[in-house]
Amino acid sequence: MVDPLEKALREAFPEPPPTPPLRVAYWDEVDSPIGTLRVATGEDARVRLISFWRSEGSFVDELLQAGWVPVKDRRHNDMLERQLDEFFEGRRQHFDVNVDLSSVAPFTRLVLQETARVPFGGTDTYGGIAAKVGVPRAARAVGNALGANPVPIVVPCHRILAAGGKIGGYARGLSYGLDIKRKLLGIEGATLGV
Repeated sequence: MVDPLEKALREAFPEPPPTPPLRVAYWDEVDSPIGTLRVATGEDARVRLISFWRSEGSFVDELLQAGWVPVKDRRHNDMLERQLDEFFEGRRQHFDVNVDLSSVAPFTRLVLQETARVPFGGTDTYGGIAAKVGVPRAARAVGNALGANPVPIVVPCHRILAAGGKIGGYARGLSYGLDIKRKLLGIEGATLGV
């Protein structure tokens, strides 16, 4: 038989739900030809976030808003940083890291997966990617999805151009975004149209 006092105490003070485990994102800063990159990798070694336009504070805030506990730590980013250095030096054409795209919408994930298939030095168009993901009239939606890419360079959204081989957009709201896109394409030896 249950003690009435014990039952009353359990009802008045129920056990709290279990606390979810902390999700840590180890982040660091990397010097590069396009400026300071901020990178974050989880404990599972998956790349969570790469930014070249956010301040340190907004980068950390974005990690916090996504439910990550940001910890500045270079060791967890060594492999990514080494591969980024090799890319910028023209010695790496493919990244051998896992990325975490769990925070993006399903359509954005499809666009980013298709974008990751564009080879080093190659390009595609917003319309081309739209057709490949099965929505041929969604070039603008592809552009918006690429704008939400949490891991640029590794998922090479800079390789996606506007119709006719025009440079298109890059890093919305960043006045020098197109210069960065040109530099990245130049590193790869990609040729642009008009």
